[in-house]
Amino acid sequence: MYEKVRSDEHSFQEKRGDNRLNKQSVHQTNTLYWDTQANDFLKAIVLPLYGAFVSEEKHQLFGDVSGKKLLEIGCGNGQSLQYHGERQAAELWGMDISKNQIEKAEQHLTACGLSATLICSPMEEECGVPIDYFDIVYSIYAIGWTTDLEGTFKRIASYLRKDGVFIFSWSHPLHRCIVHENDRFVLNKPYHDESWYLVNPDDVQGELTLSDRTLSTYINALATAGFVIEQMIEETDQEILQQHAEDNNLAKRATMIPVTFVIKARKL
Repeated sequence: MYEKVRSDEHSFQEKRGDNRLNKQSVHQTNTLYWDTQANDFLKAIVLPLYGAFVSEEKHQLFGDVSGKKLLEIGCGNGQSLQYHGERQAAELWGMDISKNQIEKAEQHLTACGLSATLICSPMEEECGVPIDYFDIVYSIYAIGWTTDLEGTFKRIASYLRKDGVFIFSWSHPLHRCIVHENDRFVLNKPYHDESWYLVNPDDVQGELTLSDRTLSTYINALATAGFVIEQMIEETDQEILQQHAEDNNLAKRATMIPVTFVIKARKL
């Protein structure tokens, strides 16, 4: 989603004349998009990349996953599950709001000789995932779509055994506040504005709804859910950056501000 998303001027609530978030409407809008357009939109956001210019190969947040039970929140077409399956994870589970993506994940993993338990559900809702069961729950560029951050983190904590690990990545909030205009990067919105709004990925049909939360919102929600943060990454990997053309707008942006952040937290 890195540089492809552009914001509409008015918030999601304002366009609908509603000051309260309509979670069902958000789910319907985003599910339709994932069902029809997500493969092209998200094809680069899979492990070993956490997002733009941050990689598991460098930071080794997962460590050795052999023999461990893993659940992915927002599993998409299954490529990140494949990454762990090929590293001898004992069990693979995946959750996604899109039935289409779940079907593609099942097809992809089967073609790779891997099996996984896949569940079609919003991450905010009860969906039959076992409690106190997983060694690691993770999410690659998906957690930010939740309509209930604290509730989602509490559910994830319930899925993990004691001392289990939660790893997630998302677009850095500074990245979402800045636009490129006349060869300069300028602030386009207040950092603390967390209202929902419509977005239109460039060159792709369809709409998404999104909220840009501050880093403190994520950190405080983790604390409320009973997590302690072990590591946070927001620096750009220079080796990856050098592989991109100098005239690439996202690469230029990444030399000045973080475009992706990753957090590793442990359940107390």
